[in-house]
Amino acid sequence: MSGDIVLSAGVRSNLLALQLTSDLMSRTQQRLSTGTKVNSALDNPINFFTSSALTNRACDLSNLLDGVSNGIKTLEAAGNGISAIKRLVENAQAIAMQALQNPPTTAKYSRTVSTASSSFALTAGKTITVNDGTTTATLTLAATNTVQDFLDAVNNTANLNVRAGLSSDGMILLEATRANTIVIGGTASAAEKAQFGLVDDTTAAGTVNATRASLASQYDNLRAQIDKLAQDAGFNGVDLLYGGSLKVTFSEQSTSSLTIAGVTFDSAGLGLTAAGSNFQSDYSVNTALTQARTALNTLASQASTFASNLSIVQVRQDFMKAMINTLRTGANNLVLADTNEEGANMLALQTRQQLSTTALSLASQASQNVLRLFQ
Repeated sequence: MSGDIVLSAGVRSNLLALQLTSDLMSRTQQRLSTGTKVNSALDNPINFFTSSALTNRACDLSNLLDGVSNGIKTLEAAGNGISAIKRLVENAQAIAMQALQNPPTTAKYSRTVSTASSSFALTAGKTITVNDGTTTATLTLAATNTVQDFLDAVNNTANLNVRAGLSSDGMILLEATRANTIVIGGTASAAEKAQFGLVDDTTAAGTVNATRASLASQYDNLRAQIDKLAQDAGFNGVDLLYGGSLKVTFSEQSTSSLTIAGVTFDSAGLGLTAAGSNFQSDYSVNTALTQARTALNTLASQASTFASNLSIVQVRQDFMKAMINTLRTGANNLVLADTNEEGANMLALQTRQQLSTTALSLASQASQNVLRLFQ
């Protein structure tokens, strides 16, 4: 067009070089200010979208880490609860042993059984009875019976204040649970009763042992504390010792997880029943000791299970942290700028700009020489 400014080829060439250098300096300044060489999909679409995908996955795993951390604390709380319950059970066990060391003062009958593990030849329809002065337990004989049949008949009779057992040395043992008598009778012959270690007899009533009664009360108080402790062993609303369960997710697609089943470790869940007959009989004390030993074994087994689960969750937590670091490092490698390199580029571009400016000045001197002809 007639209005265009006409520049010489040398001036135009140097002007283009200056413009290019200015663009490069702007790009380098952006890289230095942001710290990244890929700031949008226009810079490098492959690196930009790959880095975004890696960063997004790292963020998803970071969000899951909070749940994993809560899972670890929940398992730790359950482990602390088991340790505390174990100490309470051990205390209850010690109380029962103390009661056993204190001789009972209620009525007691014992005699040697002929053969504890075999069945006896008996007259069907005859009976053996045990009476506490109010309630009667009756074993109606079959053609053959065992000692266990007799023990079950006594111990399964409701409201009977007598407990039956078999000692380790083969003695039949009947113990009154209150200040009551023990009366052995029935229509079976003396010989038939003798096979069970029984004779028709009345054992005089004894007295209630106040020490044992006090220990029984302490034992039941510990059971109540076990119940409360099991209810207080939760973390963030999840109590693995009181029927709760926990699911820990390890992957952003929820394809990898660990479900931890909880337990109910109150006194009932551990099989710890109330102190029978106020610990007035050795039978009831031995029952409490057996339950305590079983409860301790159960606690130890569950503690091992929780410890194994905790180890798995901790390993996965460490793995997730390492994976997040790898993902973020990989994403950064695709888009981050080398500040040392960009600094050197800026210095080189500034030098080039100065040279281009000088060259542009030299190229314009030819036009200035023509102007001098008119001066």
